Amino acid sequence: MAWQDFAPFTSSNIAAIRYDEEQLLLEVEFLNSTRYHYYEVPPQIAQAFDQAGSKGTFLASTIKGHYRYSRV
Repeated sequence: MAWQDFAPFTSSNIAAIRYDEEQLLLEVEFLNSTRYHYYEVPPQIAQAFDQAGSKGTFLASTIKGHYRYSRV
């Protein structure tokens, strides 16, 4: 996999986010150490997520419920 880490950010719930454009795979790690993979996320959505002012709000409104996911 060719993971790309998101730019550093501060969040009350999310620890890290990274994306694999080849596999259209988005990984979100929460501060409680749980990780989720979101599948078939287009590059433009990942880029918008990276640039979002509130990562939690973007995750809730644009990612959750829109893409298949699994806990890792």
